[in-house]
Amino acid sequence: MLEPDALLVDIAAMVESEHSNQMPLTVVVPGAVITGRLAPEDLWRERVAEVLATSDHLKPFSALFAVPAADPAGASAADGQVRRPTHLHLHLARILQGSFGLPHTGGMYRIAIADVSSWTVGDLSYSDQ
Repeated sequence: MLEPDALLVDIAAMVESEHSNQMPLTVVVPGAVITGRLAPEDLWRERVAEVLATSDHLKPFSALFAVPAADPAGASAADGQVRRPTHLHLHLARILQGSFGLPHTGGMYRIAIADVSSWTVGDLSYSDQ
């Protein structure tokens, strides 16, 4: 397996440190092209927990996504160094399939940075024009 792209890791780390969810990104992973906006892990987890909590069947799983108060994303490791991100957290994300983006409204995706074979800044979309 190849080393994760250092620039992509740096972008993810900046999103984590600045708590910004405005960076549009499109990634290619095995079997899919996914486009959306990068979000800090703690905000992504919080949103997933909120969605799961509204479902009678999935509500018990929402606790798994709660951000531990003592260990927020990007916190320092025991040796004092900031952890480098290993995953991208996309919201308003769509898997591009032909001329469609699924789901149409966008979803929440967690992608291992090591699985990304290529990427571009920007949110790809289709137009009928």
